[in-house]
Parts: sequence; structure tokens; C-alpha cells
Amino acid sequence: MSFSDLFDSGFKKRNEDHFASIVRVAMSDGMISESEKTFLDRLARNLDISEANYAIILKDYKTHPVNPPSTYDRRLERLFDLARMVWVDHINHDEKMIILERLCVGLGFKSTNAKYIADKSIELVKQGVDVDDFSEEIKTMNR
Repeated sequence: MSFSDLFDSGFKKRNEDHFASIVRVAMSDGMISESEKTFLDRLARNLDISEANYAIILKDYKTHPVNPPSTYDRRLERLFDLARMVWVDHINHDEKMIILERLCVGLGFKSTNAKYIADKSIELVKQGVDVDDFSEEIKTMNR
């Protein structure tokens, strides 16, 4: 196995774990809506998740750990993806918000700020901000 194979498998594993975190949010109400499915399909393509791995993750999403990215900017990008998944059905289910708060902690945000960050994330996504504006706003409030 070459060095590039090791890097490639680690990168794919992180993408799969990130995807599984988002599936966890989608499945918090016990089903995946059509709009959530569309989002998951698009995200799977963007993260280079194979159809076989997609099916495995849907079945076993709870077995994938929430691995926080090493940089703050990457954590904000993941939070943005997760907040979009929660908002996609335009209903703020309490269970989804609790999971988003837990994922905030899993991404490395302080547990004392998780609810505030999750709520602010949903508000920004509702406003239709892009990932750059989202990141700047979260950075501003988290100083």
C-alpha cells in the first residue's frame, strides 16, 4: 500500500463519518423526507460516497463517530452542513435541535455554548447565508 493510499482512505473515512453525522440528524425523526433525501444524495456525490457505502451508512449511521476537523474553519463548514440538514424540512423539531447541539459539542464547541451556536446556526441558514458569511457570523459571536 502506498502513502497516497493511506491518505486517500483517511480522507474517505472522514467524509463518511461527516456524512453519517448528517444522516443522524436526518434520521432523528425516524425517517428521511424527500427534501432530506435530495440533500443527502447531493452531499454524498460531493463527498465521494459510493452507492454501496451510502447504503451501509444509512443502515448503520450510529456506528460512525463524530470526528471533529482539526481546524476551526473546517468545523464551521461542517456545522453549516449540519444546520442546513436540520433546516431542510423547515421544521425545528426539538429532537433535531438536541442532536445538532450534541454534534456542536462533538465538533469541538464548548458545551456551554452549544445551544446558542445551534440556534444561531439555524437562524443564519433560515436567512440563506452562504458558508463564508455563516463562518464569519459564528466567529464573531464566539469571540
